[in-house]
Amino acid sequence: MSQITQPTLLLDEQKCRRNIESMAGKARRSHVQFRPHFKTHQSHEIGRWFRESGVEKITVSSLKMADYFAQDGWNDITVALPVNILEIETINNLAKRIRLNLLVESAESVRSLNSGLSHHVDLFVKIDAGYHRTGIAYDNLPMIDSVLTSIDQSPNLSFAGFLTHSGHSYNARSSSEIVTIHNESINRINVLKKRYADRYPGLIVSVGDTPTCSVVDNFSSADEIRPGNFVFYDLMQLQIGACRADQVAVAMACPVVAVHKDRNELIIYGGAVHFSKEGLQEEAAGTIYGCAVETLPQGWGEPIEGMYLKRLSQEHGIVHLPDEFFDRYATGDVITFLPVHSCLTADCVKGYLTLSGQHIDRLI
Repeated sequence: MSQITQPTLLLDEQKCRRNIESMAGKARRSHVQFRPHFKTHQSHEIGRWFRESGVEKITVSSLKMADYFAQDGWNDITVALPVNILEIETINNLAKRIRLNLLVESAESVRSLNSGLSHHVDLFVKIDAGYHRTGIAYDNLPMIDSVLTSIDQSPNLSFAGFLTHSGHSYNARSSSEIVTIHNESINRINVLKKRYADRYPGLIVSVGDTPTCSVVDNFSSADEIRPGNFVFYDLMQLQIGACRADQVAVAMACPVVAVHKDRNELIIYGGAVHFSKEGLQEEAAGTIYGCAVETLPQGWGEPIEGMYLKRLSQEHGIVHLPDEFFDRYATGDVITFLPVHSCLTADCVKGYLTLSGQHIDRLI
């Protein structure tokens, strides 16, 4: 903590490694491929911790990210975003170096991609199994057939399988709701697997989001899981029941710069450019942007009830705290907060400080 003079994202390496090994172990017990999503941490160093747990294949959310991790020796990468054919030059550059898996959801994208390819690429067909963000509806068989036919006619493309993301699990408010969402999604995509298994004997069913992968114990009905946020977890995952407070592996440490006792508020150096403006609805407090945690000599403890980030501007954070805590803080102190969404917070600050004092860089 003595190193902190400005908003700093602290990383508890032990918690992070436990999260990695726990999910890797769950995949092993279910006999499924573990292809974690690296968009949360975007770090060579943290990626190497996954290697130590036996991970060989990864997921990313952009070609830029794929190139970053390819530079560190990852050679089987899925880009979990519908293919952007404007980046065909980057696609070719990657495809000649690694096994590259891309996502498509239309025959037009397949044809455009094939026309510009000079190297082989594997394709997943993105399926909407209930999230309604993107993908072909799971029951739109004519469109799925059209995409598969286009892939079969493309010499530089191979069909790898069906991929879905149950992102609506983030709207759940209990573990039972999360399980229901998982079961519905996996049943829908497995209907497709059964329909096309004879035509494509090796097709993969790829699923994955942190809430379902954290709560569900058995993934034997899938072939591959791709969770990402579990590496750190956050306040959102804690609220929906996907993790415990002692599994959250990152926390934002921010200096106190002003005290307003008359309105039970502290002002911290730490705003939207550090936390992001992702909010969380609390029954008593309304929208919050982070929750204060007890500061310990090495790390942090449990959330402090009633002490939360109530408002953010660009560099400022407004902290509400109960009367009994007010005399504990003065300007120059450092307060630690669990972020609402660790993926976005990590992307804002572009690096980590471990509890042992190591600075860890990430993709910028």
